Amino acid sequence: MRRVARVVLLDPDDRILLLHGHEPDDPADDWWFTPGGGVEGDETREAAAVRELAEETGITDVDLGPVLWRRRCSFPFAGRRWDQDEWYCLARTTTTATRAQALTELERRSVAGARWWTCAELTRTHETVYPTRLAELLRRLLDEGPPAGPVTLDTEIV
Repeated sequence: MRRVARVVLLDPDDRILLLHGHEPDDPADDWWFTPGGGVEGDETREAAAVRELAEETGITDVDLGPVLWRRRCSFPFAGRRWDQDEWYCLARTTTTATRAQALTELERRSVAGARWWTCAELTRTHETVYPTRLAELLRRLLDEGPPAGPVTLDTEIV
């Protein structure tokens, strides 16, 4: 089980930053997802979240908040199955310009860019977004604030 730290990054207008990914050899097989990635060595999830955010977006000026959600997922990608235990940390920033700083070779072949989304845009989109209930989760977060402790989301198997 791969340990993963993800970031629910919100700007001053409560837009969320999502990355646009696709299968390395099939750009038409695409989806949107939160920044983040695997925890390295004895790194904490929080340290991994900040590192991954910097590598994937160039954004380093963030206020890292609590862990919002936990999710287990399993999906095919780049010719193998990935089984992950993901923790989603809340973060806020005033920086909205993005520029990937240190993508891996696989990320360079599979990440097409980034976009800030409003909750309304997420609710209306027909594009694939992970986690699949992100629009609902974001709406609850914006309406009620962070949960008292991490909420365990349904396992997603693709």
